[in-house]
Amino acid sequence: MSHVASLLSLVTAAACATAAPPEGHRLPEVIPDRIAVVQPTRDTVDALLATLSTRQKVAQLVMPWLLGDDVADTDPTMVKAYGWVEDLELGGIIISTGTPSAIVEKLNRLQRRAPLPLLVAADFEGGITMRVRAGTPFPTQMGVAAGGSLEDAFEMGRVTASEGRALGVHLAFAPVADVNNNPANPIINTRSFGSDPGDVSRYVRATIEGLRAGGMLSTAKHFPGHGDTDTDSHLSLPTITAPWSRFDTLELVPFRAAVAAGVDAVMSAHIALPALDGGAARPGTLSPTILTGILRDSLGFQGLITTDALDMGAIAREIGPEEAVVRAFEAGSDLLLMPADPAKAVDAMVDAVESGRISRARLDASVRRILEFKQRMGLFRERLVDPAAARAAIRTPAAVAAARAATQRSLVLLTDSLGTVRRLRQGPATVTVVTVADGSSTLGRDMIAGLRAAGWTVHEARVPTSPTAAQLGAAEREMAKAPVTILATAVRWGQSQGRIGLVPATEQALGRLTRHGPTVLVSFGSPYIISQVPTAASYIMAWAATEFAEQAVARALTGQAAITGTSPIAIPPTFPLRTGVRLGQVP
Repeated sequence: MSHVASLLSLVTAAACATAAPPEGHRLPEVIPDRIAVVQPTRDTVDALLATLSTRQKVAQLVMPWLLGDDVADTDPTMVKAYGWVEDLELGGIIISTGTPSAIVEKLNRLQRRAPLPLLVAADFEGGITMRVRAGTPFPTQMGVAAGGSLEDAFEMGRVTASEGRALGVHLAFAPVADVNNNPANPIINTRSFGSDPGDVSRYVRATIEGLRAGGMLSTAKHFPGHGDTDTDSHLSLPTITAPWSRFDTLELVPFRAAVAAGVDAVMSAHIALPALDGGAARPGTLSPTILTGILRDSLGFQGLITTDALDMGAIAREIGPEEAVVRAFEAGSDLLLMPADPAKAVDAMVDAVESGRISRARLDASVRRILEFKQRMGLFRERLVDPAAARAAIRTPAAVAAARAATQRSLVLLTDSLGTVRRLRQGPATVTVVTVADGSSTLGRDMIAGLRAAGWTVHEARVPTSPTAAQLGAAEREMAKAPVTILATAVRWGQSQGRIGLVPATEQALGRLTRHGPTVLVSFGSPYIISQVPTAASYIMAWAATEFAEQAVARALTGQAAITGTSPIAIPPTFPLRTGVRLGQVP
């Protein structure tokens, strides 16, 4: 590898990129991140590219997944990861759940062993907390849109980038550009900015610009739109039968906005779109018509195209894993995420190039994009991160203040038909909080603490999501001790579940509990559950079970903060888009 090492010194930094603020609103002054984004120098990237063998070039395309846990060098998972970077010379890693210190240490160890610097990516939707056990928790994307502030979206992107770069991550698989126009969607839900394509477009653009301002590469996903599915693509292949005219005016609108905003990458969706793909029932990830014809040629996207995970059921059950890798590349992808076997994926791609199935010019074009990403991130200058600096960059006071403000704005009082919330806000109250959650969940803890800190008397009850009659009876006895009950639950989107919503037992339990007197139902997850509990006369949408969200609900219920959010989705059958009862702060 000496010929590669000698050329790394040729790849140097150029002028720093600057970020334009989203249109239509004023942004705070942004202090340039200490890790600059630099413009690539094409001739030095081409010089490096010319030194690589076919196998080394192919290896740059493959990006496996790695848990961000703290393990020794001899741990089997770490031995495998070292093989990826030393023997296969793979180009990057997707890092997942772990603590900041463990992630920094693991990535530094891998970077030291990699012949070329690794491009590191992570699913950072709504902040790094989606994958890091620390960091600054913003609301979900849908929650940000409920708050009505593009500045919140920009700050979410900027803080995500600043914290993520400090950990050694360069590419965020965010923002989600899907329009969630199907309430039954089991996998998008609150990850989307909403159901209106114009609104989604504006928030997508603001998030991209925030990520850029913080020094991180962005990804719009899942092209050409995953919002109208009711099947989880982790399990099987969803199909959207809508015509081109619907896609042109709905799903594609945010992706056009993302391209116009200069998004760095676009991730494909593992969904079949027969009306867009000549009647074919194949995943869009494997469709040249979708990725090359529409994304490259029609939308004019010149950045990096990445697959979604190639080990997902929508791909894995359709064709063999190695053939899927080759077809995804032929369709137009540059970056091949999470193949079932990285070594076999490299072999399959090398065979496809050497047989002439894939042209060398096409391979070079994709590898060049990846090397340019690495150069823009300054990785040929410095690939390691400082653990002490990383600790200092996580959860700064300014970041926390921005996230708390965005979370408070995100709360939506969808309905208060009996005026229960209005009355509660007039003074210290006595309530029973019934939390519906399983296992070791701490749901409700921070909300209850906030209510008590405001002088409220709070009785507590907890029932599992599938409660027994005895457990419900115990909760009802606690409810009898107070004139008002607050019911807290959290239904989160999640892969491999196949559906979203309250399980029947929870739906029946909440229906029973809401009939016992004045109640306020608070959802720290999917906003659509009100459709299953129509007896809830007061309903608050809080989006995610974070400490900031629970504290925000406590402040809203006690009148310490205004309630100003409106729903960025329609919730059938009763609540249209942008519904929300607005209440001012109580003096």
